[in-house]
Amino acid sequence: MKYQKETQRNFIDNVVAQMLAAARTAPKARGLDRLCLAVASFDEVQMLAQEMIKIAQNNGPAFFERDAQNILQADEVIFIGTSYESQGLQLCGYCGFENCEKKNENPDVPCVFNTGDLGIAIGSAVSIAMDNRVDNRILYSAGYVAVKMKLLPEEVKLAYAIPLSVSSKNPFFDRKF
Repeated sequence: MKYQKETQRNFIDNVVAQMLAAARTAPKARGLDRLCLAVASFDEVQMLAQEMIKIAQNNGPAFFERDAQNILQADEVIFIGTSYESQGLQLCGYCGFENCEKKNENPDVPCVFNTGDLGIAIGSAVSIAMDNRVDNRILYSAGYVAVKMKLLPEEVKLAYAIPLSVSSKNPFFDRKF
């Protein structure tokens, strides 16, 4: 007889592949794909959690430590990030600048289309997790620290983490602080 725990690894890997495909195929402004999709290794999750705890203990937000505990409980952690590169539009101004040429003079300002695409991709990915009854949570904290630690490519300036869990109790729901 084969039990659920024996099939869980294949199941979660399949859901992760579907989530990444959903994020990749989500609509993108002007058809330009500025997304980075990644799955953290066990060692990367350990390093990330330790850095998040350190930040919390050094006068950073206390919830970084709570979120570190969440990613340590996860079966997998997915990252979806984007660059700040502009879309090359002549008329927009949504970023606060007259056009993309002016925005490009300020490379640390995000392009709103890229951040919009990021949100759509994250929504597409977590809908796959939900459809497969995989517990998940979208974490700014772990994405922020992954960018700061340079776990993602240099052009990625903004990322979110999505920890996933298949267990009898959702570790991302009744969080303590």
